[in-house]
Amino acid sequence: MTRARQMRLPLERAPSHAREDFIASASNAPAIGAVDAWPTWPGGCLALVGPEGSGKSHLARAWAARVGAAIPAPGEVDLFALRGRAVLIEDADRRAMDEALFHLINRADAGASLLLTARTTPRAWRTDLPDLRSRLNALSTAHIEPPDDFVLEGVLRKLFRERNIKPADDVFAYLIHRIERSIPAAKDVVSRIDDFADAEGRNITRALARRILEHEDRNLDLFE
Repeated sequence: MTRARQMRLPLERAPSHAREDFIASASNAPAIGAVDAWPTWPGGCLALVGPEGSGKSHLARAWAARVGAAIPAPGEVDLFALRGRAVLIEDADRRAMDEALFHLINRADAGASLLLTARTTPRAWRTDLPDLRSRLNALSTAHIEPPDDFVLEGVLRKLFRERNIKPADDVFAYLIHRIERSIPAAKDVVSRIDDFADAEGRNITRALARRILEHEDRNLDLFE
């Protein structure tokens, strides 16, 4: 580990799920509108659906912070403790919690709303409970699309800013047209660029970004 990195790490900012840091655009406007319609969600429930890295967790956690919702960890859904509280369940389509989910949906209302995030629509979720199946089929659903250029650039700027580094402006235009259109891909490329720039003691320029992406395409080791 270089001396520069040892000095810089403590200055890195923790990732933020604050609503003011959520980047709004045409790709996520319908989802934002649906979440902001709380507490008038039909039946007190909403499913927020989108691909990995589309920003649904950020938007959902911003809602949870605003309304004081509980966010139970997988396998720790205590129905008694959650009574009368708003609840956020992340990755609801990948958690084995049929009975708990059935009860949470049943008792949801404006005062104890339920927000679910998932990669697939509730109609596609597997369940062996017929009563839960009917409730999932009736859930109000909001779709959040993969990041567009505006969101992807905003995310890249935020990720670099959290590391207290400022690339040249033309780096952003270069990256958004060459990386996978997802937030995980943006996090990965920012991390790799930062690591290499730090190890080499170089500024973050378009030429450096190009070098890193070209080496990735060729499966080469930048540090060889």
